[in-house]
Amino acid sequence: MFRTAIATLSHKSTRTLRPAAALADIKRSVTTSSGTPPKIFQKGTKLQWQTQKGATTFALPLDRTLSTSSVQTFDKATEIFPGALTNTELVQNITTTLESAGYDKTKTLVATSFCCDEVNRPLELDLSNVFTHNFNFGGLAGFPFGGATSFGAMAAHIPDGGSCLVIYGPHVGVDSSGAVGTVERRGKANGGSCCGSAVAASQHVSAVLKGEVEATAMPDDVLDAQQRFVEQMLMPYAEQLEKAEDKMVQLPHSLFYAQSGLMKRIVNQSAGAVADGDIALLGGIQINTPPGFTDYFLPLRFDVFNNKGDILKQLW
Repeated sequence: MFRTAIATLSHKSTRTLRPAAALADIKRSVTTSSGTPPKIFQKGTKLQWQTQKGATTFALPLDRTLSTSSVQTFDKATEIFPGALTNTELVQNITTTLESAGYDKTKTLVATSFCCDEVNRPLELDLSNVFTHNFNFGGLAGFPFGGATSFGAMAAHIPDGGSCLVIYGPHVGVDSSGAVGTVERRGKANGGSCCGSAVAASQHVSAVLKGEVEATAMPDDVLDAQQRFVEQMLMPYAEQLEKAEDKMVQLPHSLFYAQSGLMKRIVNQSAGAVADGDIALLGGIQINTPPGFTDYFLPLRFDVFNNKGDILKQLW
């Protein structure tokens, strides 16, 4: 949440804001007593606004970088996934934590491993407001399919003297009724599976466990290789999923454990590609909500590694 400042003006006033994602967001955020929106324009890397003479008050969020995410909270998300943070809270906490750990955000490269589903892009956009554009090596269900080669390429893009922030994890939808594993989508009358890849994989491993089908073999064709891999990676958790009180709540946790194992292997093999900085590794679960509400992220680990793959500190 953010505070709104109210001030009294008796003359033309110009204020400077931190850069925001879009000028339109600023215009929607500013109000004046006259009802006439103030003049807002860009000057270099900053935005400024001017109020006209005669306007007695203005109101504007002053203490945050404006987010591209919706700001309306969705209580069902935190009821089902206690400890989850809104996207805005997450980005603010990341920024503060990394600054305390000695990170310079102007020299930090963010890399994400999220599912390719479009519902996961708002968090990347929010991160880009602070750290600029992210490197992406995720695929279906959030697995880091870019692997060691992709990590090495990312490391080569880190600004001189800087470090990287790697954020990974599966995602899960929570719809307006509180059902998990599905979510309403923009422009569609009916919702659908979220994460679709994960739900399909869970159905496959359940059928294998019951002896109804044979387990997926390692694919030899790229056509649907990622989904076959997701099924293989989820297979060790089949029994855990069957015994869960709510399979759709357990599913993203099981996927997180599978992805963490793969991410550990990638860091161990490729950490040396980071020239002289550190690797901050944040893992958790993205929680997608109905249109008009903010998404959430449940952090499950936040560690800093050196370029030898050794953990230097646990941040959260």
